[in-house]
Amino acid sequence: MKSLRIVFVAGLSGAGSSQAIKAFQDLGFYSIEHLPPVALEDVVRALESTDVRDVAVALDLRSGGALGDPCAAIERVARAHAARVLFLDAADDLLVRRFSETRRRHPFSDAGSVREAIDLDRRALAPLRERADVVLDTTDLTPGSLKERIAAAFLSDRIARLTTAFVAFGFKYGLPIDLDLLFDVRFLRNPNYDDALAPQTGEDGAVGQFIEQDRSLEPFLAKVSDLLEYLLPRYLAEGKTQLTIGIGCTGGRHRSVYVAKRLMDRFEDDPRIDVAFEARDLAREA
Repeated sequence: MKSLRIVFVAGLSGAGSSQAIKAFQDLGFYSIEHLPPVALEDVVRALESTDVRDVAVALDLRSGGALGDPCAAIERVARAHAARVLFLDAADDLLVRRFSETRRRHPFSDAGSVREAIDLDRRALAPLRERADVVLDTTDLTPGSLKERIAAAFLSDRIARLTTAFVAFGFKYGLPIDLDLLFDVRFLRNPNYDDALAPQTGEDGAVGQFIEQDRSLEPFLAKVSDLLEYLLPRYLAEGKTQLTIGIGCTGGRHRSVYVAKRLMDRFEDDPRIDVAFEARDLAREA
């Protein structure tokens, strides 16, 4: 029997499962969408006799048990094949807006309002989210960014490596959902109060020079780096493949961007990890 590498794509309605399946297909995976859990084992057995090695499957998660239990089906397949679960989450406001704009019917719309349906969806999928190997917050991800995150998480399995994303964001716009670690850098000097620097970002040299004048910056970078040096091998030993580190300031355009870049630079040559950078709120107006 040939061993397959299977990624199960799960997530809230409207969080981007269909887009994720398209991304996996673009990355060379044999992709299946809306597969009833009861049919999963038969499909896997059929694929074992083909040339297919990498498979992405989005199960029908809302059949109410009539078409099989998704968690149980995944666990049965995982006994014989390398199976991982990707869970897609998103902010409630975004999900409400998506269903409003597309005029699609939410699968749990019988529960009442769209927000009530989303809450029921979250509760129904809680076991799969807990089981997930990788959780991605798609609230601020473009299709291209989602594809990059998927590639980083699922195409680096030749060597045991930890995909580590440094995510700069602004607290005023809410926390990213998929953070594993969070560091608040609002204690640093704020360039936003300088009229010349406010329109710029943490990627601009003048802003970096301004933040570097804060004597607490270098000790902070050293202490966080020491902490990550301690944690990285332990995460790897536990089989973790995706680590998302949030660096937050007020607006997500200056201090968080600069600090996230500095930390990423410290680890970009680390053979244990693949680093990625995101500035969630950089495109927002100053």
